[in-house]
Amino acid sequence: NLLVNGSVGIAVGMATNIPPHNLGEVIDATVALLDNPQATVDELMQYLPGPDFPTGAIIRGKASLRRFYATGRGSIKVRAKADIVEHNGRERIIITEIPYMINKEDMVKKIADLVNEKKIVGISGLRDESSKRTGIRIVIDIKQNAMANVILNQLYKYTQLQDTCSVNMLVIVNGEPKTLSLPEILDNYIAFQQSVIRKRCEFDLEKALREIHILE
Repeated sequence: NLLVNGSVGIAVGMATNIPPHNLGEVIDATVALLDNPQATVDELMQYLPGPDFPTGAIIRGKASLRRFYATGRGSIKVRAKADIVEHNGRERIIITEIPYMINKEDMVKKIADLVNEKKIVGISGLRDESSKRTGIRIVIDIKQNAMANVILNQLYKYTQLQDTCSVNMLVIVNGEPKTLSLPEILDNYIAFQQSVIRKRCEFDLEKALREIHILE
């Protein structure tokens, strides 16, 4: 549940920040660890390659992912998904996915402010065409003599189209706070499930033995 849903929390002198993951991938990694309890982080990452954010976006750098899966701590760069398309002889940047936990309206306002302050030149229009039906869609029109690639890199630099997400997999294990790696989180989940199944079987067995005694 911690891996699938993610978790953000602050307590006295400590904080946790676990990004959400894909349910199917977490299950596959758990099954792989059941089959091979000595599985390494690299082997588990074949099934669970990285976080899966509900707002999409692209995670940059596999080394940073491996670091936080191996140690429980780290940071990852998340970049918006942007496509450059031709429209009426001019280029357009269309953003369809944004980094997790970023306010879309604030981000659009920041882009507009950068254009008004002349920090980014070459943008002729900015529209938020997002809807519940089509999802996120931010359209940035580029001037005739400007280069969309250059402007997109400037947007990554100056706005939250590219953001750094810090990760700290701090959890409570048997009443004690611990920073766990990916294998350790899955090991604890497996141990919990084994405990649940054992207790359930013992409960059913005790009930059956009582009923046998009565029947005899």
